[in-house]
Amino acid sequence: MENNSTKSVSEKIPFWRDVRGLRVLFQVIFLVGVVLLSGILYTNMLRGLRGLGLTLNLDFLNNEAGFGIAEGIAYEPSDTYLRAFWVGVVNTIRVSVIGIACATILGLVIGIARLSSNWLVRNLAAIYIECFRNIPLLLQILFWYTAVILQLPSVRKSLTFFGHVFINQRGVYLPSPQPTSGVKIWVACLAVGFILALILYLARLRELRQMEQPGFPAKWALPTFLVVALVGWFLTPGRPFTLELPALKGFNFAGGIYLSPEFCALVIGLVMYTGAFIAEVVRSGIQSVAKGQQEAAKAIGLNEFQTLRLIVLPQALRVIAPPLTSQYLNLTKNSSLAVAIGFPDLFNIGNTMMNQTGQSIPIFGMIMISYLIISLATSAYMNWYNRRINRIGR
Repeated sequence: MENNSTKSVSEKIPFWRDVRGLRVLFQVIFLVGVVLLSGILYTNMLRGLRGLGLTLNLDFLNNEAGFGIAEGIAYEPSDTYLRAFWVGVVNTIRVSVIGIACATILGLVIGIARLSSNWLVRNLAAIYIECFRNIPLLLQILFWYTAVILQLPSVRKSLTFFGHVFINQRGVYLPSPQPTSGVKIWVACLAVGFILALILYLARLRELRQMEQPGFPAKWALPTFLVVALVGWFLTPGRPFTLELPALKGFNFAGGIYLSPEFCALVIGLVMYTGAFIAEVVRSGIQSVAKGQQEAAKAIGLNEFQTLRLIVLPQALRVIAPPLTSQYLNLTKNSSLAVAIGFPDLFNIGNTMMNQTGQSIPIFGMIMISYLIISLATSAYMNWYNRRINRIGR
């Protein structure tokens, strides 16, 4: 009887007092307001563009760009604006990938050194972290560009390393590997080595899970792959690759891989700045692992390196991965500071396109969408990796 009366009372609640209905209603009203406001702003924007004699479209992307780009993928001034924009995207991705890889290695080394028992190593790591993460990144990039790289010796007095690496105020010149006709045979050997390594990796991983003990799954897989690759290299007739060496011709070097001063300054600045933050992330992740884990590792006879590699770092990765994602995203977005030293990245080339075409709104939209796609791709991969290491940890 009591249930029936309660049901009848709930059925008589007016809709303006029903919390569930009000929630839906308010959300609909909010969405309608956002759509109306967006429509008003879009209409005003179109009216203003018409007043300036401009139209909102992307037809200009098929026009000839007419300006040169110092470095990047193949490009000529006679190419379209779309090709020029794509050069900027590729340059931004190249800087981001190299910067992320180098900053991760540097941050890992400094983060571990920050916890060293050696007084000198520990304090040198602390000085690096406190200095580089508290100086604005733009100042660091300008410092590396104007006070370091542009002050290097001239071309004819280049600093030489290993006889084939040249560094001067015009950039860095490295030997470039060039494939030969035998590269297909070596690639086939790499494929065989990869298959064997994968089989050994899965077998070792299954063994470790059955024994329920920590270990390095690629213990046999990695050496096997390297041995097969090495044997394939020597068995390939004429070698798979030859080195194209940079040589001084006239007033500059020709051949090999060329890294411009702008590229070097940008990468160094991003790596040194972001590496300091990653070092603190690594330090905090290592300190989050219970000390009892290290004591247990010592009790079973593991040395410090084995304890760090097999016990501490695998557990610390669960804490390190989320903030590490933020640092990777920051490095990618901070690469837009390349405009200060003239490196032709996405934002710099987009700015040139805006000056020549007057289509600031479409180009700004293209720039934002490009950065958004790069950041979302990075975030998606790191989120997948974070879920994977947490699933394995369970």
